[in-house]
Amino acid sequence: MEKNREKIRKLILCAFFAALTAVGAFIKIPVPVVPFTLQFLCTTLAGWLLGGKWGALSVALYIALGLLGIPIFAEGGGIGYVLRPSFGYLLGFCLGSYLTGILARRGEATYGRLLVSGFVGLGAVYLLGMAYYYLICNYVIATPIAFGPLFYYCFLMAVPGDILLCFLGAGLARRLLPVLGRKEMQKKRIQEETT
Repeated sequence: MEKNREKIRKLILCAFFAALTAVGAFIKIPVPVVPFTLQFLCTTLAGWLLGGKWGALSVALYIALGLLGIPIFAEGGGIGYVLRPSFGYLLGFCLGSYLTGILARRGEATYGRLLVSGFVGLGAVYLLGMAYYYLICNYVIATPIAFGPLFYYCFLMAVPGDILLCFLGAGLARRLLPVLGRKEMQKKRIQEETT
C-alpha cells in the first residue's frame, strides 16, 4: 500500500515537472540559432529533486506530449519536430536529467555535489544537442553548418546562461530537497524504530 502511494506521488511529481518544463519553454531569452529558455533549469531540477529515473521520465513525458502535437516545445510541437536541429537538446534534457539525478544521489546532497551533477547534466545536454544539430543540418535538411559556427552559436552563445542556471538551480534544489524528502526520511525513521 505504501509503495503504491509513493509511486503515485512520484508520478504526480513527474507530471508536475513535465508541465513546469512546458512553461519553461515559453520563458525565452532571444539568442540566435538555438532558443534559450528555462527548460534546462526545469529538467535539471527534475533530476535533482526526483532522482535520475523519475527526472528522466518527466522529461520523456514532456517530449512525448510535444511530439503528439501539443505545442509545448519552444517552437511548437508535432512529430515533425524531430527534424528540427534543436530537437537534440530535448533529447539531451532527458539524458542530462538522468545523469544529474544519479550523480546527485550518490551521497549527501551538498551544494557542491548538486552543482557538479548539474554541470555533468549540462555537458550531456550540449553534447547530444550539438551532435544532433550537426547531423540534422548536414545530412537531413541540407543546410550545412561547419563545426566552428556550430560551436559558437550552439554552445558559446547559450552556455553562459545555463551555467548561471546551474548555480541558481543548485541553491534552489538544496532548499527544496528537505521539503520533498521529508516523507522519505520519516518512513526510514519509522522502519529503523520497528526493526
